[in-house]
Amino acid sequence: MPSGALHDAAVTFVLDRAGITGDDGASHNGMWDMSILQVVPGLRIAAPRDAAQVRAQLREAVDVQDGPTVVRYSKGAVGPEIEAVDRLDGLDLLRAPGNADVLIVTAGPMAAQGLEAAAILAAEGIEATVVDPRWVKPVNPALVTLARSHRAVVTVEDNGRVGGVGAAITQTLQDAGVNVPVRVVGIPQRFLGHAKRAQILERLGLTGAGVADAARSALG
Repeated sequence: MPSGALHDAAVTFVLDRAGITGDDGASHNGMWDMSILQVVPGLRIAAPRDAAQVRAQLREAVDVQDGPTVVRYSKGAVGPEIEAVDRLDGLDLLRAPGNADVLIVTAGPMAAQGLEAAAILAAEGIEATVVDPRWVKPVNPALVTLARSHRAVVTVEDNGRVGGVGAAITQTLQDAGVNVPVRVVGIPQRFLGHAKRAQILERLGLTGAGVADAARSALG
């Protein structure tokens, strides 16, 4: 399909084996999809965090008529529903204590790890705002506004660190002149071995404790 035709097409693609799938075997881990898709102009990517958001964002994707969309979610058991405490220009605020030190931006199912990290940090007197952008491409301008009011930003995704959601957010903040420290938590650029999803996440530091470590590092 010519690139212009793709840009004009109101079509929705569903990636249901994206992210770390674990039990399907090492070759089935979807580690690069959000990095590869970042290069497509005009493409929108939804990353639902739970079953309710899969339904909601799939409906939103079908309703979009001005270009192609991708709905990206991981194969496997669905975690508990995570309700937003507020919504800001399309972003779901999952934790918003006010006067927070660090902004934690989670992609898709990594929302649970972001909230766990915020609880760990709160016990140490460090407050964190946790936000789920829902649509990770393009970067929502509201993230720039939020980042300006925090001392540091941490992004969390079950996708490669190179060229992924965190990289796109970092570039957007730099372009907007927001000079706060940013830490990108994601999959390193290497092939992953066979194991259960939870085991792989633990090995990679894609846990609440790992995100909390990244926040401490960013705050210096």
